Amino acid sequence: MTPEQFLEVARVLPEPLVMVTALGEILAVNRPMAKFLACRRQELIGQSLTELVTEPPDAVLSYLQSCASNRQLIPGALTFRQPDGVTFCRTEGAVLQPASANTPASNLLRLQPRSSIEGNFGLLNQKVDELAREIHHRKQAQQSLLRSNKELRESQSRLVQSEKMSALGSLVAGVAHEINNPINFIHGNITYLNGYVTDLVNFVKLFQHHYPDPISEIEAKAEDIDLEFLQEDLLKILTSMKLGTDRIRQIVLSLRNFARVDEVDCKAVDLHEGIDSTLLILQHRLKAHHRRAAIEVIKDYGQLPLVQCYPGPLNQVWMNILANAIDALEDANARHLARNSEMQPARITIATSQRDPRWVQIEISDNGPGLPEGVQDKIFDPFFTTKSVGKGTGMGMSISHQIIAEKHGGRLYCKSSPDGGANFIIQIPVLQKPVDLEAQGTALAQRPES
Repeated sequence: MTPEQFLEVARVLPEPLVMVTALGEILAVNRPMAKFLACRRQELIGQSLTELVTEPPDAVLSYLQSCASNRQLIPGALTFRQPDGVTFCRTEGAVLQPASANTPASNLLRLQPRSSIEGNFGLLNQKVDELAREIHHRKQAQQSLLRSNKELRESQSRLVQSEKMSALGSLVAGVAHEINNPINFIHGNITYLNGYVTDLVNFVKLFQHHYPDPISEIEAKAEDIDLEFLQEDLLKILTSMKLGTDRIRQIVLSLRNFARVDEVDCKAVDLHEGIDSTLLILQHRLKAHHRRAAIEVIKDYGQLPLVQCYPGPLNQVWMNILANAIDALEDANARHLARNSEMQPARITIATSQRDPRWVQIEISDNGPGLPEGVQDKIFDPFFTTKSVGKGTGMGMSISHQIIAEKHGGRLYCKSSPDGGANFIIQIPVLQKPVDLEAQGTALAQRPES
């Protein structure tokens, strides 16, 4: 028993207790003992027991060493000095086993008035053991409660995040549906309108060819409306409108793909569609503004098969990782502006590849400030965030890791270094099927990381 362990138990006992070595050095005392001697506990630490009693030092040391050498209780009586006189006390001692062979045994002494003849040290030992067990059980219960509270907090945060993404998906799906109908109407009619206008322009040209000398009123009107320019520009306008409606239809399709966040079914999908849809949602953050240039996105897409997965949750993973990359690049840009230094062009690279017939890999990297080694070990921990207060919940990467590892049986990890950017690597199986999770974890650990 160490002095710390002794105090943890002895502080709740009413009896005066002192822990001493076989040589009489005081290691620890409880409050009743300090009060009995009218001293502070710290003042007694390191003192010799021989200085506190009236018995000859040789007799005290002989008693203590006899207890230590025999490793058993030897009842004795010591007379302790007190400020208001001398009080005779009956002492009971027990030998505390050393922590190692090189550590001498220490003695635990219990004081009682000489007139009290009840009690034995076996009862004290029993009380100490019961208290030690109770403390141990309470610590276990406290740790279990803390774990339960943490798990509950994680579950609540994940539920909130899931509800947010579900609400976002419903909102996006609704907006996409409302936009889709009118834009399809416009897009479909532009095709006919383009044909009609082309016919009219050709008819006017034919009329001009056969009647090169129109009457003065027609010639004045043609000059007033700049007929030649109108014929050329009208067709250009229709072409631009066609391109615009094509772009809107593409945006609507991407929004509908991203709106899969509330889907619960596992299905075979094109992962590139989900990534492109997410980039579209984040397009406003990638564009240039008055404080920085645009963030360049490089797509190094490989040939991927349709992957059996949960597309909605995977879109959430792309969103979390890409949004964090944008945040890191914007923070780096702000620091460079504060130092009046130039920053290299901000860039995010997305590379996809098929590792083998069973696995695909997605790498999302940026050329931002990177992550220190100590941070890399914590980024997937719940509630851990490197962002300032109010800018992050610390659940995004934890939820992403759960989606990849638990929901898809894959792997998500990060490679980074300070000033070297961050590289998030996702590996997921092409097919989802019931597997032995332990065996799968072993297989993943044996797979090459890059």
